[in-house]
Amino acid sequence: MRKIKNYFNNMKLQSKLVFSFIIAVFIPLLTVGSFLTHELRSNALSETKEQVSSDLERVKKRTAETLEKAIYVSNNLTLDTELKELVNTHYRTIHEVVSAYNNYHKFDEYLKTYQEISNIRVYTKNETMLNNWRFMPENTIHNDFWYRSAKEAHGLIGWYYIPDETKKNRKFLSLVRNINYHDDKTNAVLVIDVNNKHLSDMLSQERTPVMILDDNDYIVVSNRTKFIGKKIDEVVKIDIPPSEWSGTFTGKVDGEKSEVLVDILLPEISSNKVRFVSVIPKKIIMADANRFLLLGFVVIAFSLIIAIMLIYFFSKLLANRFLKLGEQIDTISEGNLTVDIHVDGEDEIGLLSNQVNHMVLNIKELIDQVEKAHIKNNILEKRQQEIKLKMMASQINPHFLFNALESIRMKAHMKGEKEIAGVVKLLGKLMRKSISVTGELITLQSEIELVKCYLDIQKFRYDDRLSYSLNIDPLSENNLIHPLIIQPLVENAVLHGLEDQSHGGNVEITTKMMGEELHVIVSDNGKGISEDKLVSINKVLEKTEDNRGNRIGLVNVHQRLTLTFGDRSGLSIKSNPNSGTKVSFVIPVRGNNHV
Repeated sequence: MRKIKNYFNNMKLQSKLVFSFIIAVFIPLLTVGSFLTHELRSNALSETKEQVSSDLERVKKRTAETLEKAIYVSNNLTLDTELKELVNTHYRTIHEVVSAYNNYHKFDEYLKTYQEISNIRVYTKNETMLNNWRFMPENTIHNDFWYRSAKEAHGLIGWYYIPDETKKNRKFLSLVRNINYHDDKTNAVLVIDVNNKHLSDMLSQERTPVMILDDNDYIVVSNRTKFIGKKIDEVVKIDIPPSEWSGTFTGKVDGEKSEVLVDILLPEISSNKVRFVSVIPKKIIMADANRFLLLGFVVIAFSLIIAIMLIYFFSKLLANRFLKLGEQIDTISEGNLTVDIHVDGEDEIGLLSNQVNHMVLNIKELIDQVEKAHIKNNILEKRQQEIKLKMMASQINPHFLFNALESIRMKAHMKGEKEIAGVVKLLGKLMRKSISVTGELITLQSEIELVKCYLDIQKFRYDDRLSYSLNIDPLSENNLIHPLIIQPLVENAVLHGLEDQSHGGNVEITTKMMGEELHVIVSDNGKGISEDKLVSINKVLEKTEDNRGNRIGLVNVHQRLTLTFGDRSGLSIKSNPNSGTKVSFVIPVRGNNHV
């Protein structure tokens, strides 16, 4: 085991990867591929047999339907009183016989109605009747086996492959039935030929040889014409006699091994049966199976070739990279080793470990140097922090500014300047809110309070030149928004919309909840915006990097809205010269976490 381990450790990295692939991939791939191929082949065999069995069952069903027509006609003729009278009448002259024949049309009617039968004839002992190929004397066939079988069948139907002397002795699968006329103590033998062409057309749709046999093992009809008329044991070679055939067995047909399927049909009120034999040559059974087998081997071989090529390429690439890395490390590593990193083996990884030992020493020396430099930097940074603290201590404390404003307000209030005191209080409140703004969300109500402070201060400045109104939907007050979203819009309305107004300037802030959305509108009745300038502003909003002039507030608000809520939440500006300006935006509401 140790020798194997040492041998594996001493192998080149590329050889290791190829060997690992063979062990880890090649064998499982062959195993799984062979198993799947075998299963597919087995499934193909089963499906072929099932298909042929299904085809044979379909042939049996259609044949039964055909034979039912002949049985139906025989039942009607057995009970036909006109036929009974015609067969049992003793005729004195030929004219009487011919007249009786001319008045009886049932045979022709049945032949026209049912394409499944090709001929109907009756054999009788009545010597006063003439042979007109419909009614025939029994003395011509009384020694035939089928005639004797019909006599012994007690009225049951027999199915035989017999010649029809009315059609040049061509053989047909025929229904043979003895009709007993008990009242007259006579009988007649009815023969109905099944249409061979109808049966042949039915079998022609099958791709494998199919045969229909009578009870004497003669092949009545087949989709292979060379089989018709032969006995089945002349076609299918097997040691078992045909009378014992059932189910599925293996035999030879035309010298080729084949699977033979046998099925039986016993029509109603019949004394014998009709058999069906389907032959599936082994080459047909194996065709699909072998195709799957070949396909499986091709896929496995192709997969293995591709895999071998890929593993060879990547293993060679990896090995070359390691060698190159080793060469680069070797060129930059200098000095004596102080830390020993040892890896067993003499492959590329072992070589790399030796180079790492050189690098460790150099890195340790660099760390020592960096630590010394870091100590110096810490001392310098500490000195700089001390200087910054002294500078910060000299700056004006914001609390000092708020306290100073509060003192001014109190002085103004004590001297009766309540208006000035109120404005100073609003200014302090505004500054305190502005300075305390962070990235955290605030309620719409807090933002409106900030806006109200700003407007009250501006109203103090402009007096009756400015008025404002707040239409705040109570349902919207607790919705969370970013700070300083509405205030810049109000500031723009006051500075740009109402700056030149001598009186009657008005700013209106409206909020409304509409379904799952918060709608905010800031409008003024100022000088408005020209069409060209409005186009320019909208372009600037689309190019948020353009923050020139007084539009920086609009751009900032628009960018924060679109980045947070999407393009639909951006600013919408509507204005006409001397008709005021309306700026609006929409925020989707999803509870307290909608942002």
